[in-house]
Amino acid sequence: MSTTPPVPTTNPETEDTAPVKERKLTRLEKRAIATKGRLTSPWASLTAVILAILWTIPTVGLLVTSFRPEIDIRRSGWWTVIPGIFTGETEFTLDNYDQALYGSGTGLSEVFINTFVITIPAVIIPITVALLAAYGFAWIEFPGRNLLFVAVFALQVVPIQVTLVPLLTNYNNWGMAGSFWAVWLSHSIFALPLAVFLLHNFMKDIPRSLVEAARVDGAGHVKIFFRVLFPLLVPAIAAFGIFQFLWVWNDLLVGLTFAAPEYRPLTVAVAELAGTRGGDWHILTAGAFISMIVPLIVFLLLQRYFVRGMLAGAVKG
Repeated sequence: MSTTPPVPTTNPETEDTAPVKERKLTRLEKRAIATKGRLTSPWASLTAVILAILWTIPTVGLLVTSFRPEIDIRRSGWWTVIPGIFTGETEFTLDNYDQALYGSGTGLSEVFINTFVITIPAVIIPITVALLAAYGFAWIEFPGRNLLFVAVFALQVVPIQVTLVPLLTNYNNWGMAGSFWAVWLSHSIFALPLAVFLLHNFMKDIPRSLVEAARVDGAGHVKIFFRVLFPLLVPAIAAFGIFQFLWVWNDLLVGLTFAAPEYRPLTVAVAELAGTRGGDWHILTAGAFISMIVPLIVFLLLQRYFVRGMLAGAVKG
């Protein structure tokens, strides 16, 4: 049984030291110590470095290929540019990106803007609705609350493919088929179960004494939510916001099913490039990197908020 070492205490009169009673470590503390030991071992660090290199190689290859002339792409692999960099024989060009963004058969610049128009509301809408729902489940007593929360949580296991035909039928009946609203609502519907579950768990970790103290001071639900809970929920909101942004930006199924051709996102356009211009590798590589550059930047810049929000408690600094 692991125990903490005795801590000596000093008597101010006799200057004698005596060990205090030993405290047993809790199960959570034991697991934390064991996990920290495994993660800080040299073998774990070496494994992480190897996995990071293997994970990065395809991205580096895609980036290098996207800047190579078409004839060089067909003649040799991307790794051959490494010796040419030192000898000055390697040639790079921006023509691939120019053709992918503004070419007559591609025109990814327009769908690039469409993707932003789709992604931003599809992140804001579910977060707003989920915050209100999570507050109700966590702090408002009403009949059937637990049963309803379990039902919302169970919706996470429903495959998206099952809902495509019913949603598309309703959108046609409502006159929304093919519009941005159809895509926004679909992404919001699919994201709400996870959002409510995640934000509810964070709200339940907040000490009840804070909410009760606010109620004693005369605060209502609105003031409690915005003054007490909302500042503590920022890590959870950031975590889900990043997760939802990456998922919506990289989504193909929803955009392909519900968006009209003039409202198609970037993933649909790149998929069409692969189908219609399968031999134009110089355009495909540029288009693929254009589609992944934004989520890559978002994740690299905000990954610490994502990890903190997914692993830490709402009131843990």
